[in-house]
Amino acid sequence: MENLEGRVTPSRDLRTRPALWRTKRELVLDILPVAVLLVLSVLFIASGDVPDDAQGVLDRFVDVALILLLLVRRRWPIALMALMTAVSVVMLALNYLVPGAVLPVYDEINPWLPLATAVAAYTVAAYAPHRPVSWVLVVAALVVGGRPWDPVVNAISGVVLLTAVPALLGLYLGVRRRLEQALRDRAERAEREQHLRAETARAEERARLASEMHDVVSHRVSLMVLQAGALGVTARDEATKAAAEELRAAGCQALDELRDLLGVLRTDPGGDEHEQDERNGTMLDLSGLVEESESVGVPVDLVEEGNAARVSPVVARTAYRIVREALTNVRKHATGADAHVHLRYGGDRVRLSVRNSAPTDEPDAELVASGSGTGLLGLRQRVELVGGTIDAHPETDGGFTVDAILSAYVPTREG
Repeated sequence: MENLEGRVTPSRDLRTRPALWRTKRELVLDILPVAVLLVLSVLFIASGDVPDDAQGVLDRFVDVALILLLLVRRRWPIALMALMTAVSVVMLALNYLVPGAVLPVYDEINPWLPLATAVAAYTVAAYAPHRPVSWVLVVAALVVGGRPWDPVVNAISGVVLLTAVPALLGLYLGVRRRLEQALRDRAERAEREQHLRAETARAEERARLASEMHDVVSHRVSLMVLQAGALGVTARDEATKAAAEELRAAGCQALDELRDLLGVLRTDPGGDEHEQDERNGTMLDLSGLVEESESVGVPVDLVEEGNAARVSPVVARTAYRIVREALTNVRKHATGADAHVHLRYGGDRVRLSVRNSAPTDEPDAELVASGSGTGLLGLRQRVELVGGTIDAHPETDGGFTVDAILSAYVPTREG
């Protein structure tokens, strides 16, 4: 059954009525029967069966007014059917008590019902079938129009076609519509449940991967860091101590990144994005990458906007990797080009863009072939892991742009 009542708004005790027509299809379906009945009424007047006196004019006025009221039939189906039945009772009483005084004398072989009764009977059966008053009104219209105390075959068959058949048709279509809606709701519910099961399975797989990485990789790297530290303490020559210290520092950095990655894997992507992270800090320093590129002849213009204080370390490292990979590709594929790095920190987003101009020389074939060709693919997977998006595309002037949008904060659970 369609909802014919108003919905409660956020304001207390404030109710608003829905629109008469929720879709254009409902508007067309409501206007169409009104237009057809108006045409029939005009044809009936033009046929000359309706007298031109005051009674005939009043009769046609009432008929047209009831037809126009069908435009609100979805909102007030019972009230509309009650009005049709009441008008039929008045017509019957006037024709028996004071025939011809107010309305014209009707032909006794025809049902004395307004033209709009058929649509009203259909509507009340289709949209209010569970209200006993609906069927009481339909039966009352049948009795008044058919006049069983003075039976006439034409009148009885006419009232059945005008009232009973539309009511049964409305009942059938209403049940069918509700059944289709129930099936549609069941399918949507099954789809939601399937989606939830898939999300649960994905979360379990993420947790399993995080556990395996923690048990295997982090333990091995931790052992390497400890051994490198011990080597730095026991070594006698400075070169060995320096190499051991570099190895220990690289291992510590790998453990930090691995810890962030494990935290992302263990975190529910749909969790609370406003949970606080005590390790939030500033964006990693990109000046080293800029100096490195400029030292090999690639001018880099670095622009940073906004406050980086609320950016998660895992997001900072991801942005660092994007800039490093983009500048590496400039050195490989865009010989003689300059690069522009634009980093903007928003309230909850980090926008990163690396754009290079068109190359002026042919790239070094050996340098181009030195890569694996999967750098951007790896970046895309890493960016998606922290809930961001990345787009890499050539420009019309021959340059190339890498554009990424990252969430400023990505919750992690360390373990």
